[in-house]
Amino acid sequence: MNSNKGMVAIEETVNWWKAIVESMNDGVLVIDRSGIVRTINPEYTRITGVTPDIIGKPLVLYRPGARLPETLASGKSQVGVYRKTHDREYVVDMAPVMLDDKIVGAVSVCKSLTEVQLLTQELEKQRQKVKELQEQMSALHRVRYTFDDIIGAESKMQDIISIARKTAATDLPVLIRGESGTGKELFAQAIHHASLRSEKPFIAVNCSAIPSALIENELFGHLDGSLVSQSVAGKAGLFEMADGGTLFLDEIGDLSLDVQAKLLRVLQEGAVRRVGEVEERRVDVRIVASTHRDLYQLIAKGLFRNDFLYRLNTIDLQIPPLRERKKEIPLITSSLLADRFEVEDNVMMFLTQYDWPGNIRELRNVLDYAMCLVDENERISIRHFPDFMQKQHTLYNEEKGILPLHEAVEVAEKQILVSALQSCEPTVGERQEIANMLGISLATLYNKMKKYNIK
Repeated sequence: MNSNKGMVAIEETVNWWKAIVESMNDGVLVIDRSGIVRTINPEYTRITGVTPDIIGKPLVLYRPGARLPETLASGKSQVGVYRKTHDREYVVDMAPVMLDDKIVGAVSVCKSLTEVQLLTQELEKQRQKVKELQEQMSALHRVRYTFDDIIGAESKMQDIISIARKTAATDLPVLIRGESGTGKELFAQAIHHASLRSEKPFIAVNCSAIPSALIENELFGHLDGSLVSQSVAGKAGLFEMADGGTLFLDEIGDLSLDVQAKLLRVLQEGAVRRVGEVEERRVDVRIVASTHRDLYQLIAKGLFRNDFLYRLNTIDLQIPPLRERKKEIPLITSSLLADRFEVEDNVMMFLTQYDWPGNIRELRNVLDYAMCLVDENERISIRHFPDFMQKQHTLYNEEKGILPLHEAVEVAEKQILVSALQSCEPTVGERQEIANMLGISLATLYNKMKKYNIK
């Protein structure tokens, strides 16, 4: 009874493996240690033209040029062997079949040359796509700004630019401090561009824009799903993406203490560990960080690690706000306008007096707004600015006792008209004389009287 069960089990196993071989998309032919063909699958017949009649017969008798007996005799595999029989071309891989360290047969696996060519073409297409994606990623992470884009005519800015230039030649961490809109990322990009890492990625991440629950995954990467198997590829973090280049951590003061501790370890060890992974990955990344917050106050409140700050601020750049660089505003304005437009003198005077709480970012936005409204060959005036700036301009002039030019003209024009009309009768003839004296038509005189509500 047990013997019958054993025979049934063996038969089922044989049928199982036979079904597997017959379902394969590659052609398969197997010989035993005597060179007798034991099996071929339908795909082998389709590719080579050899029919199942060969099963149970010596391969060399039916295929005199067959190379599989060589593999059987030598025990060495052969890969990518080109074969042509009649009008059929195909590529064959051959390997010995081993059992208990003995050669008991050999197997031939083939694919038609047409399929190989199609696969090669498809592989080349995929390689080209990967290359294009790599080029796009590289372009995406190239910097836009260099030190030539930083305007700094005053000595304080010149000193900061000089320090930043010297810093660029090193791999030291840099901390850039300054109010929002002062151009901290511009300095970060310029440092990267002037460094030996300029051909590698520059990746910027706004630490305040990513939820605290996700920032660790973004920086260090993670495994797919909840699996912790190292065989799962997972997602690379920003540190891995920036390998060889620069990682710009903007608004680093908003990071949690836990993430700060892990970043400190990365700076010390030069390695990252993906979330859910055991093995560390080596990375070569330069850190440039920025903040608009007072990190020493955060340390006093227990919200920032002092050891992390000391590791970050090897080079400390303090960018002054625009209100402390008012002499440079005309140069900055000219640069932002790209010499396409001119600004009226009274407007430039106002721009240099305004405090710019949003710094250069606010100045850029105001000028962009004005450039949208101004006509070609027209100078930018205060009426081309947003309403809040026009109100600021009015308040500024009232404080200085100065009226905008168009308002001053209207006041003077009304005074002249009132004075001239007081000396004449309200007849058409006399008003015509007044119009002639003023060098305007009678209709224009009546329009201006209506405008200024003069009876």
